[in-house]
Amino acid sequence: MVVGAQATEVGTVVIGSGPGGYVAAIRAAELGQKVTIIERDEIGGVCLNIGCIPSKALINVGHHYRDSVEENPFGLTTTGTLDWAQTQDWKQHQVVEKLTGGVAMLLKKHHVDVIKGEASFNDNETLNVVQEDGHQLLQFENCIIATGSRPVEIPGFPFTGRIVDSTGALSLPEVPQHLIIVGGGVIGSELGGAYANLGADVTIVEGLDHTLNGFDKEMTKPVLDDFKAHGGQIFTSAMAKSAVQTEDDVTLTFEVDGKEQTVTGDYLLVSVGRKANTDTLGLNNTDIKVGEHGLLEVNDSMQTNVPHIYAIGDIVAGPALAHKASFEAKVAAAAISGAANAHDLHYSLPAVAYTHYELATTGEDLASVKAKQLDVKMTKFPFAANGRALAMDAGVGFIRLITDKATNALLGAQIVGPGASDLISELSLAIENGLTTEDISLTIHPHPTLGEAVMDAAEVADGLGIHI
Repeated sequence: MVVGAQATEVGTVVIGSGPGGYVAAIRAAELGQKVTIIERDEIGGVCLNIGCIPSKALINVGHHYRDSVEENPFGLTTTGTLDWAQTQDWKQHQVVEKLTGGVAMLLKKHHVDVIKGEASFNDNETLNVVQEDGHQLLQFENCIIATGSRPVEIPGFPFTGRIVDSTGALSLPEVPQHLIIVGGGVIGSELGGAYANLGADVTIVEGLDHTLNGFDKEMTKPVLDDFKAHGGQIFTSAMAKSAVQTEDDVTLTFEVDGKEQTVTGDYLLVSVGRKANTDTLGLNNTDIKVGEHGLLEVNDSMQTNVPHIYAIGDIVAGPALAHKASFEAKVAAAAISGAANAHDLHYSLPAVAYTHYELATTGEDLASVKAKQLDVKMTKFPFAANGRALAMDAGVGFIRLITDKATNALLGAQIVGPGASDLISELSLAIENGLTTEDISLTIHPHPTLGEAVMDAAEVADGLGIHI
């Protein structure tokens, strides 16, 4: 629809429909706002379409495939085969499209107007939305920017052919015989682990002196040991120099300890970080303050310096996590409605790596304890002493609790092992509510469960450990 100089008046407009945008739109509608959401690609954004969800689907397939081809102590004999085309079809149609279709239905249910197009600011009150058949102007009362981020493309490594970003790595036409990865952060390590479990040789080249930044070495050791035991190679403190590809392969040249090396594989995944999607929004036409790396400055209500414009998710400070974006979305929607819970005052922000042995952390960790010089006690309980973990043949890993020495209040927690991504929520809840280890240990946990390990860790912290 082509609209001239006359702008359409709208209430709250949300730019982007990822885990931040669609949550903001629905919550704002629930709070009585008239909402319009603008999406240039697909409903659900990067996370649901080409990020969190499809990657976890492939990670899950990798676990099952590895279980089907490896020896096990159960007495089970299987002959694992993989129909990769069916895997990709299931991932897309039974997982991604079900979720994105569900989000579209929820937006419709809450009477959110959806506009397909790319938005940019004309000024502090007006958006221009470019669509396939023209453009339209929207004059808004309030705006929530939730445009997310995209993979960083480094010079000499264009995303083309056999050099792919994380999106391309999720849709490879076959399981590669050898996958090379530049970047050993969470995304690179997750996808590297998934393809290793699917039978690929994987080489990771990381610029830092460690992989999985954000998780300490004690946590990552079981993950890295397992990866290497299954043929994976990791080069740290390594600098990627160049890549040359043919129709059949790609060769990476990198430098370690002053010496150049090469490695050849079927595909090269470049995963070295993400860039905020704020550079095409026309922010120069507004009074919005833009900080380093294109991030927008906000207060604890997610409000920019232009009071009726809010920003959430990957385009503001903090880790680029979907659940962070969703939480901030609810805060922004509440702020516009004048609700009481319109402030982001969280203390714990859980983070998870879906490696073969899952990693999870929340609240204080080893690095922050040292930086803040906190007087704490650290307690560990191994999954090897947990009945459910042993019954699952999943006794690798531990739960670590970080507690205040004076009060026994839980300040932080880390988990490596089975169910870490689920177990961390209980510990985040405990931190946010100022609970002590006694509060946790006096909460009855069902038997036999992995969750009992949380209770056991709390009992150890109280000096009353039974199972260790």
